[in-house]
Formats: sequence, C-alpha cells, structure tokens
Amino acid sequence: MSDALDIVIEKPTVLVVDDTPDNLSLMSGLLKDLYRVKVANHGEKALRIAASDTPPDLILLDIMMPDLDGYQVCERLKAEPATRDIPVIFLTAKTEVEDEQLGFELGAVDYITKPISPPIVLARVATHLQLKASADFLRDKAAFLETEVAKRTREVQAIQDVTILAMASLAETRDNETGNHIRRTQHYVRALARQLQPHPRFRDYLSNAAIDILYKSAPLHDIGKVGISDRILLKPGRLTPEEFEIMKTHTTLGRDAIEEAEKRLGMTVDFLACAKEIAYGHQEKWDGSGYPQGLAGDAIPIPARLMAVADVYDALISRRVYKPAMTHEQARQIIVEGSGKHFDPDIVEAFVLIEPEFQDIAARYKDSEADLAREVQRLEADVAEQVKF
Repeated sequence: MSDALDIVIEKPTVLVVDDTPDNLSLMSGLLKDLYRVKVANHGEKALRIAASDTPPDLILLDIMMPDLDGYQVCERLKAEPATRDIPVIFLTAKTEVEDEQLGFELGAVDYITKPISPPIVLARVATHLQLKASADFLRDKAAFLETEVAKRTREVQAIQDVTILAMASLAETRDNETGNHIRRTQHYVRALARQLQPHPRFRDYLSNAAIDILYKSAPLHDIGKVGISDRILLKPGRLTPEEFEIMKTHTTLGRDAIEEAEKRLGMTVDFLACAKEIAYGHQEKWDGSGYPQGLAGDAIPIPARLMAVADVYDALISRRVYKPAMTHEQARQIIVEGSGKHFDPDIVEAFVLIEPEFQDIAARYKDSEADLAREVQRLEADVAEQVKF
C-alpha cells in the first residue's frame, strides 16, 4: 500500500477581544483545541489584526471596553470592505433588549451574555464558522463566475470584431476604395452618433451600447460589392445607366449576405442586424429618391442615415485614380445643400457642429501615396486581366 499524503487542514482563526486578562485567558483555554486563537486587549489592536494579511475567520467581541467600545469596533469593521464579511459575536454582560438590537443593527451575527456557558459558546462559534465558510464559498464562486463571464464576453466581442474585419477586408480587396475609407467612415459615424445622443429624436436609440454596435458594424456598409463584377466595380470611367443599375444591387447583396450569416448562426445578433440596416439602407435619401427601396424620412433606419452622411463626405474629400479630392469646405457645402433632400437635417446639423472632429479623423486616417499607388497598380492589373478576355 502506498504511503498516504498528509493533508494539513488549517484550523479556523478566532479573534477574542476583551480588556480583561482573565476573560482572554478563559476564552483562549476554551477554544484553543479546536481553533487558532488570537487575542486583543483593546479595540485598536483588534482592528489592526482584522485588517492584517491573515484576518480572523470570526471575532468574539466584548462591548464594555475603554477608548473604543465593542459597538464602535463593530461599526468600523463593517465599514471596511476588507473586514465587513468577518462575523462578529458580541460577548457581554449587557442583557437589555435595546443592547442586543443595537448590536444586530451594527452588523453582529450573534449575542452571547456573560457569564458564558462553554457549550453555548462552542456551538455558536461552530455554527457561524460554518455559515462563513459557506458564504465565502459562494462569494468565491460568484467572483469566479463573474470573471468567466467577463472572459467569455471579451471572447465573443473579439470574435465579432474579427468577423467584421474579415468581411470588410474581403470587400476592400474588390473595391476601388482604400482600407482607410473603412476606418474613416466608422469614426465619422461614431462621432455623429455621440453628438446626436441627447437629441430628442435619437436618444431612445443611441445608447452607449448602440453606438458601440454602430461603430463595429459600419465597415460592412459596402460588403455587397463583393457580388458586383470587376467589369463594373473597377471601371475607371463613368458607369452606363445599365451598369449603374447593377452597381445599385450591392445594397441588396450586402443585406442578403448578412441575412445568410444570421441564418447560419441560427439567431439574431445585434451587430449583424445593425450592419444589415447600414448595408441595405445607406444609399436611401431623406426625400425618398434613393435606393433600393425609395424610403423617405424616418422610415430610413438611423444607422443608414448616419452612414449616408459619413460615406458621402468621405467620398467627396478622398482622392481616387478617377477623380481629385475636394476640400473640406467644398464637401461641407454639398452636405449642407443636401439637408432635407439627401440627408436627415438633424444629422447634417450635427455634422456642422462637429466639423473639426471630421477634419481630424480625415487627417488621422489619410490615404498615403503608397495606398494610392497600390490602388493604381490593382486597377491596372484588373484592366489588363479583363483585356485578355
């Protein structure tokens, strides 16, 4: 038979607080065979022991002491997060109902009168130590579960972020926009949403959580372009009316792609629902002249209305191989002139109020010459490939 491992189970620690040496000696003698016993002959010492790195599991506390009485000690123990969960049992000769009531109101778990009965003391100490062990277990379990939930939440958020970035990167490889367009537009959308958050028309929708979802979902606004042929998507010149009709289907293709993702998940996910509204509705216009549905006014989802301003502004100020960049002032004029026609007037007003923030975002995520050179090379390669056929 193999040698058994010795398992050392540490005894619970009981702190006895009393200003009378005989009482300390009596209680130590009663408890020492079952528990580790610490003693304190005044309140301040008791508080120091309780707040130490090795706090007691239970405190037997006399009430009648000089300087700090037991009530004051108990009150201070319960006021500190580090010591408030240590059970306190009052040991006292005070037997009035009012005394007991005060003790319980201050947070004590029990009240034993002097002269003590050893069996009663031992029974109550054992009971409250068991209760404390159970409470500690539940607290530790709750803390563990809280940590696990936070961990899983971070993992889910990371998966969402990776999913969005992967899908957005797929669209980016096919589009004639640069990757910074995606970054700029999602920052524009968040800036507009934050500005509009207290507005009566938007505050019920634009919670902090909703704004976070908007920010995450914005990169998917043109995901449907992956379904448009290179002949149309990468055409450097103006599209024919027939080609433009095909290009317009990117909104429906984007919605359908996201809906398919939802079906495969078997559930509705907030960030995908928001992405779907943006992808399907960001080409709608306030006056109803947009596409694909010809929605007007508040019938256009808020995320789509926000993206409409962000997307148009960025398209105007961005240099592309087929067009020069407009100045901020030129783009601003077009956005303002589109108020009530292309854009929700209140969103345009928000845009005007935070123009410097838009300019800062545009400068921070400006396309580099290398970005534009890569765009030229990609377009030239695509055109050359199409010529072969």
